[in-house]
This record gives sequence, C-alpha cells and structure tokens, in this order.
Amino acid sequence: MTRSPRAATQEKTKTETRTQTAPARPWNVIVHDDPVTLMGYVTRVFMQVFGYAEAKARKLMLEVHREGRSLVWSGGREQAEVYTQKLQAHHLLTTLEQADA
Repeated sequence: MTRSPRAATQEKTKTETRTQTAPARPWNVIVHDDPVTLMGYVTRVFMQVFGYAEAKARKLMLEVHREGRSLVWSGGREQAEVYTQKLQAHHLLTTLEQADA
C-alpha cells in the first residue's frame, strides 16, 4: 500500500482563542458649587439621596464649597445616572464623568 504524498504532509493544528475582558471604568457623580444653594440643604440632600451619615455628607458639602466640586459617588453607569438625575431634581449642579483609566 502506497501513501499519497499529500496524506503524509498533513498536520493537525489546534487553534486556541482566549478572550480577555477588562473591568469597566467606573462613572463619577460630580457636584459643582453654585452661589445660591445653602450648605445645610446640600448636606441634607447627600444624606437623603445616598444615605450618607451626616459627617460624610458635611465633608462632601464642604469640599464642594471650598474646591468648587466634589466627587460624591463612583460606580456603575446606570446607578450613576440615577444619582445624577436625583441630585439635579434637587437643583444641585451635577455632572457625570467616566473615571480615568
């Protein structure tokens, strides 16, 4: 029995594919300072919307007041959008930004 030259040169190769996924970058909810909104009101809104303790809410409010802005929450995009809308509904100047890589 004679082997064909073609059969002798055939090689089986196995291709392996790996999929890598990187975690999604978080989204930041930023509150900006404005000259109208009272500091006590901002503190209460942070407590109501996020459930923050008064000390944390006050710390974030003071950061907004002194620095002109504060990152008040960071996480998934959908929840960040919900928080942004809630803060805007309370008349706080709020933006949504994707965190740096």
